[in-house]
Amino acid sequence: MNPLDFLIPVAHAQAAGAAAAPSMMSTLLFPIILIAIMYFLMIRPQMKRQKEHRAMLDKLGKGDEVITNGGIAGTVTDIGDSFITVEIAAGVQVRLQKGAIANVLPKGTLKSA
Repeated sequence: MNPLDFLIPVAHAQAAGAAAAPSMMSTLLFPIILIAIMYFLMIRPQMKRQKEHRAMLDKLGKGDEVITNGGIAGTVTDIGDSFITVEIAAGVQVRLQKGAIANVLPKGTLKSA
């Protein structure tokens, strides 16, 4: 008796034969389904968040209270095309890119804190 008979039964070895080749349609179907799942789970929600962030930046005005991506809270004092000036303390102003604004706070949030 051969020691490999315990690992590979003889009946399985004889029945293996020639396997049928998968069709071209089933071969291409899996990557297409995978791309569709990635689109709906990753790409589409990210595009939605970017659109909401752009809309928030477009509505930004002087006197709005904001938080930057770095966690600095302040009040908007000046708005340019691509830069914004935020007052973080009395007489202390910081110039930031518009994209660095993470969130707009409700009015009066900084005064109550």
